[in-house]
Amino acid sequence: MATRAQVLIPIGIAAVIIGVIGMMSIPKDAKLEQTEFPRGLVKIDGVTLNVQIADTRPLQTRGLMFQEKLPYDQGMLFVFEDEGVRSMWMLNMQFALDVIWIDAEGNVVHIEKDAQPCKSALETMACTFTNGNEQHAKYVLEVTSGFVDKFNITENSKLEIISI
Repeated sequence: MATRAQVLIPIGIAAVIIGVIGMMSIPKDAKLEQTEFPRGLVKIDGVTLNVQIADTRPLQTRGLMFQEKLPYDQGMLFVFEDEGVRSMWMLNMQFALDVIWIDAEGNVVHIEKDAQPCKSALETMACTFTNGNEQHAKYVLEVTSGFVDKFNITENSKLEIISI
């Protein structure tokens, strides 16, 4: 008759192997893909956008990573507690963006057009954008590349927050 150890050891080894195989089969970004952002509505120069809101550090870090596309009537609004110089990065992005920095009064203070995604983590510094003129911003609005030109958004444009 088999001892308790002779039965339990192979079962334990099998359980570990099955667990490791299961962990390896889960896509590494699956947890990130399930991130739910609060939603809101904003207008910039009369153009209404449905926005995902990144108002916490984890949501701001995640941003638009791994999303396949962003229609012209959508965007992501980063909301910070206070005004400051804000850097945005393009790691794990799938498409180019127009990035718009906005002060607490809703005035556009800087625009970066056609910001390209990073190709690898090593390029993160090369694909990080800051409100270049160092005007302080409380909000950053990310929209699909081409939005700024299509809707004639300039540094004279104004953001109106309808709901966030």
